[in-house]
Amino acid sequence: MPGTRTASSKTTTRSSSRKEKENDPIALLEADHRRVEKMFKEFEKKKEKDRDGAIELVGQILTELTVHTQIEEEIFYPTMREFGGDKMADLLDEAEVEHASAKDLIEQISSMSPDEELYDAKVTVLGEYVKHHVKEEEDEMFPKAKKAGVDMEELGNLLAERKQELMQEMGEGDGAES
Repeated sequence: MPGTRTASSKTTTRSSSRKEKENDPIALLEADHRRVEKMFKEFEKKKEKDRDGAIELVGQILTELTVHTQIEEEIFYPTMREFGGDKMADLLDEAEVEHASAKDLIEQISSMSPDEELYDAKVTVLGEYVKHHVKEEEDEMFPKAKKAGVDMEELGNLLAERKQELMQEMGEGDGAES
């Protein structure tokens, strides 16, 4: 991808730093998936016993999902459309529709009070949407992405850099799991 245009028309040069060389875009996205899955499970355990903790967790979930969907839509999906050919087009179309549904629920949850009647149900349904979306990405899209002829190191660097920017904008530090 050196010199290749990405969604932001940004080109990069390779860095010799160890951290950037370790950026595998699939591993980065899968780590996001595991982190959010864990948070949804924790929410289900806490929602009755530790309401304040559950509500705080929902805020973290919504931030993680917002950043994750944005880096996929800005960088990963356009790159896969460019390099993945027809075999990726249907998967990417479905992923974008799934993102739209998830973003709609995120917006609904964000605008609700945690004591409103359907708050917990919407968080649970969002978790189910995410679980379905993750399964499709990991079982179908990611294996094809690995074969798409993309400079994966550079793609990983772009994703990691953009994720860090977005997390900082949202006041969440570097986006690394604590």
